[in-house]
Amino acid sequence: MGCEWRMMSAGLCLLTSLILTVDLTLGFGSNKDMQFTFLLSAGSTECFYQTTARSGSMEVGYQVIAGSGLVVGFALISPTGYRLVSDFRRSDGIHMVDSTEDGDYRLCFDNSFSKLSEKMVFFEVNINSESSSVGGSNEWENMAITESMGEYNMEDIRAQMDSVYQHLERSRQILAVLRAREARGRYLLEDNLWRVSFWSCLSLLVMLFVAVTQIYTLQRLFDDTKRVCT
Repeated sequence: MGCEWRMMSAGLCLLTSLILTVDLTLGFGSNKDMQFTFLLSAGSTECFYQTTARSGSMEVGYQVIAGSGLVVGFALISPTGYRLVSDFRRSDGIHMVDSTEDGDYRLCFDNSFSKLSEKMVFFEVNINSESSSVGGSNEWENMAITESMGEYNMEDIRAQMDSVYQHLERSRQILAVLRAREARGRYLLEDNLWRVSFWSCLSLLVMLFVAVTQIYTLQRLFDDTKRVCT
């Protein structure tokens, strides 16, 4: 049992390192979006902080990829200490904050109800703030318009590039969620394969035992040990 537990923990660590490597590779950039995969120890609670500006919007999504039961508790707490979201024993969830405040939002994941099994959790935070769009517009306004660019409308070009950027960002977010779901499906597949193999072997042993017992019983029924005296 201890060997199987160590092998499961090693597999979880390897899966976490692979997902974290891909997340960090795609996560570097000037935006404030965050994607992270981590191991939540048994009987513990982990909190993460995300800084936001006023009058923006924030979307938080999470899902449990691996671990017994595939459920955790989740809480989203505002900078003023108000609990906005409180999930208990959920496998996934998506929550939206329409109007953010200045300060640090706290994202807490709870596994205190599980004393033996650690969980692998993937979550992402997408922030849409007005400051980023204002900064981009200032760069466009400060750009010098040459004679070759005079025939083009800079507002149309900026709108098209902003649209392309938003579509690329959305594609990146969807790919991250699909990676997490693929990892979760792989874990469920391996876990179910182990259970099916175990119960199949156990059923085979029971069938062999029953067959041997029946053969032995039949032999004893037809085995005449009485002697006939003449």
